[in-house]
Amino acid sequence: MGRRILNDALRTIVNAEKRGFASAQLQPISSVMASFLQIMKYRGYVKDFQVHDPHRVGEITVQLQGRINDCRALTYRQDIKAHNIQSYTKRQLPTHQWGYVVISTPNGVMDHEEAIRQNVGGQVLGYFY
Repeated sequence: MGRRILNDALRTIVNAEKRGFASAQLQPISSVMASFLQIMKYRGYVKDFQVHDPHRVGEITVQLQGRINDCRALTYRQDIKAHNIQSYTKRQLPTHQWGYVVISTPNGVMDHEEAIRQNVGGQVLGYFY
């Protein structure tokens, strides 16, 4: 069920972007989803997001920027080693210039560039470009 929550939230963001909405409401929420959105904010794909009532069902309001072409969560968490990250990104992302693969590592949730810099592997959560 937890993997489906992230996938539904990312599809909601993509659908709102395609329809030209300025914001999207995500519900229910998870801490992994908040970490995924934090990476998207850091890389400039969303303007901002706010978490409302995180201890109950909760809701996240995401301010969209219009940069997201596609973002997906993998329903199967695929293990990836540190030396295989570069080849995985070449297969999943359309170009080398833009797009990020999000990986859950022992050091926390991070994008593929940070994982390569720290030389850690983990489980692939999803990607966005």
